[in-house]
Amino acid sequence: MAEYSSILLEKAVDELAKLPGIGRKTALRLALHLLGEEKATTENLSHSLLNMRNNIVLCNRCYNISDEEQCYICSNPKRDNELLCVVADMRDVMAIERTGSFNGIYHVLGGVIDPINGISPNDLRIKELVDRSINENFREIILALPATIEGDTTNYYIFKMLKHFEGQITTIAKGIAVGDALEFADEVTLGRSIKNRMPFIH
Repeated sequence: MAEYSSILLEKAVDELAKLPGIGRKTALRLALHLLGEEKATTENLSHSLLNMRNNIVLCNRCYNISDEEQCYICSNPKRDNELLCVVADMRDVMAIERTGSFNGIYHVLGGVIDPINGISPNDLRIKELVDRSINENFREIILALPATIEGDTTNYYIFKMLKHFEGQITTIAKGIAVGDALEFADEVTLGRSIKNRMPFIH
């Protein structure tokens, strides 16, 4: 109480400080900013956050986040449905879309194989990817996973699981620095990496 003079403010700061990259000083600054705004501003923010949390679903085809059963990418008739890009998570879809260099569709694995943190192939949507490779008519599958040991391990595992696939399996060019996640790559580098993709060599 002595620090904030209000239990309500302290609780708000506590919750904001739980967000990634938000320390208590930043949390206090945000809380005080909202306190100084019109009441409607805070209500709109609260409503948007609750609406997002309660109503966003996973696309029933690619597993990207979506407002509907099928996301706007999968349902877009102008996308190339024979070109599939495999990514670790939804942030990678956003990063690639920002480049404007890719017009295919996606498959979101939900992570990469990481035994140290207890993530096995069974924890990812690899089976669903294999099923899609059988049931959908892809000419090329692009492995666009992080340039890390875990990403390379996942690439190799997926490649083995797709032995039946008769199309081309490629990986993004190594314009992405080793150890980098796609979401942190600049748009030009990521765009070139997608365009200059190469056959996957295991």
